[in-house]
Amino acid sequence: MRHLKNTKKLGRDRAQRKALKKMLASSLVMHGKIQTTEAKASFVQPYIEKIITACKEKSLVSKRTLYQDLNAKAAEKFSKDLTAKFSGKKSGYTRITKLSIRKGDSAKMVLLELI
Repeated sequence: MRHLKNTKKLGRDRAQRKALKKMLASSLVMHGKIQTTEAKASFVQPYIEKIITACKEKSLVSKRTLYQDLNAKAAEKFSKDLTAKFSGKKSGYTRITKLSIRKGDSAKMVLLELI
């Protein structure tokens, strides 16, 4: 039984899930929006929200965490451009918009974007 098991596995082992989360988050920061499946978007959305909330305080610890959670180019772009954009908000930095299903495997597709 899955009592108190909250982790979404996405058909991957731990290292692959971690890499997927890091790359989806980096792509979202670099491009501002990404088109992905509903499961992957709901998997990465809380991760992005926590990163943005932590980096708004502008301490050395939050900067190091940012570079650990995103790749180098995405972390640079985030620290230069996006921190000022989100300074006035407390939460709700991302939005999931449902799109049509993917033709090949009928997966539910969504658009995950920074607001």
